[in-house]
Amino acid sequence: MTPHVSALTVYPVKSFAGYRVDEVVVGPEGPSGDRRWMLVDERGETLTARKLPQMLGARALPVGHGVALDHATLGLLEVAAPFDGRRVDVTMSRVEHATDAGDDAAAWCSELVGRPARLVWLDDPSRRGMSAAHGGTADDPMSLTDTAPLHLFTTASLRRLDQWAAQAHDEAVERALAAGRPVPDAAHPLDVRRFRPNILVDGVDEPFAEDDWSRFVVGGLELRFADHTGRCVMTTVDPDTYLKGKEPLRSLARHRRRDGEVWFGIQAVPVRTGVLRVGDRVSAS
Repeated sequence: MTPHVSALTVYPVKSFAGYRVDEVVVGPEGPSGDRRWMLVDERGETLTARKLPQMLGARALPVGHGVALDHATLGLLEVAAPFDGRRVDVTMSRVEHATDAGDDAAAWCSELVGRPARLVWLDDPSRRGMSAAHGGTADDPMSLTDTAPLHLFTTASLRRLDQWAAQAHDEAVERALAAGRPVPDAAHPLDVRRFRPNILVDGVDEPFAEDDWSRFVVGGLELRFADHTGRCVMTTVDPDTYLKGKEPLRSLARHRRRDGEVWFGIQAVPVRTGVLRVGDRVSAS
């Protein structure tokens, strides 16, 4: 099978659930609309699903120049991009300030997370450059992502991680039986949503082949490798139940540990921008 894009996902609000698209415009800062919004507390510190997993139960969809926040309990709230809104100091690196989205959005988001929160918008991604520590420069713009404009990995890598997790589960069952303890629940394949990729690539035979991609073409785009993706506790949260488990960090710590971190997927920077579509061929070197 020819390597190709099998899924595209955009995340308008940081730590909210993403939504699948068939195509997306990719600019220097990444997919259009991706992570231009985030929640902050009274001190301007970023709120994420690492500590507030219920954020994964909310979605944001583009509406005109703004977004529609959606949640099963809280319902739908349309929020316009606050072009003339109040500036809010934030602690996120290389941002300094963002624009407040107003009191209605703040009330909705505060109820979602169970604490005071404000929804803020990054007016111009070009004023936030990448960090050299993650393979970028101040001239590489990005939105409110952690490290780079684009995140991707292959289905072959995910399948290998599933195999490792199944092996670790079987070993845990053996230990439990030997010790007379209750056995762990059955293992299930890891949901791709745990890893929040923008681009999922299928048709690659070798797991973790993407680790060695330097410059590569995806459809009409040219991308360059920026960094490998270090993984955090957020990947252990089930995106439907919000319950935390041991995987995938347990298996990654065993098989993919380096420099005190565990790694899965890569970060990339657009060199040639354009429209990216599901089904586009991937040519890597």
